[in-house]
Amino acid sequence: MELSDANLQTLTEYLKKTLDPDPAIRRPAEKFLESVEGSQNYPLLLLTLLEKSQENVIKVCASVTFKNYIKRNWRIVEDEPNKICESDRIAIKANIVPLMLSSPEQIQKQLSDAISIIGREDFPQKWPDLLTEMVNRFQSGDFHVINGVLRTAHSLFKRYRHEFKSNELWTEIKLVLDAFALPLTNLFKATIELCSTHANDASALKVLFSSLVLIAKLFYSLNFQDLPEFFEDNMETWMTNFHTLLTLDNKLLQTDDEEEAGLLELLKSQICDNAALYAQKYDEEFQPYLPRFVTAIWNLLVTTGQEVKYDLLVSNAIQFLASVCERPHYKHLFEDQNTLTSICEKVIVPNMEFRAADEEAFEDNSEEYIRRDLEGSDIDTRRRAACDLVRGLCKFFEGPVTGIFSGYVNSMLQEYAKNPSVNWKHKDAAIYLVTSLASKAQTQKHGITKANELVNLTEFFVNHILPDLKSPSVNEFPVLKADGIKYIMIFRSQVPKEQLLLSIPLLINHLQAESIVVHTYAAHALERLFTVRGTNNTILIQANLTLTITCLNQYACQ
Repeated sequence: MELSDANLQTLTEYLKKTLDPDPAIRRPAEKFLESVEGSQNYPLLLLTLLEKSQENVIKVCASVTFKNYIKRNWRIVEDEPNKICESDRIAIKANIVPLMLSSPEQIQKQLSDAISIIGREDFPQKWPDLLTEMVNRFQSGDFHVINGVLRTAHSLFKRYRHEFKSNELWTEIKLVLDAFALPLTNLFKATIELCSTHANDASALKVLFSSLVLIAKLFYSLNFQDLPEFFEDNMETWMTNFHTLLTLDNKLLQTDDEEEAGLLELLKSQICDNAALYAQKYDEEFQPYLPRFVTAIWNLLVTTGQEVKYDLLVSNAIQFLASVCERPHYKHLFEDQNTLTSICEKVIVPNMEFRAADEEAFEDNSEEYIRRDLEGSDIDTRRRAACDLVRGLCKFFEGPVTGIFSGYVNSMLQEYAKNPSVNWKHKDAAIYLVTSLASKAQTQKHGITKANELVNLTEFFVNHILPDLKSPSVNEFPVLKADGIKYIMIFRSQVPKEQLLLSIPLLINHLQAESIVVHTYAAHALERLFTVRGTNNTILIQANLTLTITCLNQYACQ
């Protein structure tokens, strides 16, 4: 395909047709684009449209089409034909960065993703000037351009968080640090100063804090594999400013939205992540800065509300405390009984409560609730973080922590007993607290394999789990039903087989529950019980197989 006006016009018409809701128009257009995708100059025509088209919808469509084209075709697979000719590859790499930086944000994000895809394959060997080209843009003073560079760098470098250590990886990271670390640090300091200068300008602050969020993410990626010498030498600059930002409260950055996190929350969340990384991996170097971060993050936790928009911030802040409390170097910070009591009372218990947002997810978005609660994708939830903090504290202070929480559990259960229909959330929190407190080691196959010996799991099961599952109505208190079933799943290797025998018919009954969460949990619990191999469970299965088949047949016939 030639780079001609006629071909640009043809491509424009077909891109428009791909947006048509009528399949009879849309599908032939998609087929046409697929047929010309392998032609020389096709990606350059898309980039030209991005630059010259007067219609924004065509620009956006071309950017998405280009990104998907790069995703499908850029990688060169051994023994397969090259899907993009070399001249097109060279032209794309020569033009995409300046085009990305001069584009509106919506298009900039698409091209930034495309650059990161190309970078994964070609950087640094086949694209050695990419870093220099990006770093030079920091001097522009235009934060639209700067944020484009930062966004691209983040998408390019975030893989360092997951890559296995290798000489090739170390070589690449060293190259990046040599070119990028100093300019990034200078940009960080300059942006902080601009935030002070424009402290009363809401629109300027939003742009600047967008930069700071990306800078903080880049700091995490560049420090993940090992502590670079440059960042160790400049730790004072980074940590002092991180601490300042962590304690900052500017009303102009606050949002009215109760669910969507604002820039200030996103920045503080990432700073908590950065501090946790240093506390876990570089504790000796980080030790002088730790006390001030513990104080700042503690104050953050006790002053932050229960709104959903703060969930990531609170979760990351608690995870920081969890990472600190389980390190021997920091044990002394938590030894005082009053400190432990305060953490339990002001951080852990409030963040284990079942909120209105959780109830809404349980009822209206059950698939997501199950995914987070049962399948372990709740990594960024308050409850998960609070649970991790309990386990961290129990590493060195199991006795005192168990004693403190025993009082809370008893109090919650007493409140529930006074008026179950009103106070059922107290029991939900008590069950979650007991689960967190008792769980020390677990596997996917066997559930909890090592439990806190100070917690009587069987007694709690008999007194507080079975009564809910034995209730004549499988639809009453569905959250507590789900909690009880999950308790069986988690502690199936700890609860005596006699109690598990009693629970199987109850689980089968709950397959009929109206709540999607409850009957899904019941099915999952049965599957877990019947697939675990071991002496107790083998006896259990043999003893109940006939009963189970009978019950399931009855259920299937209803």
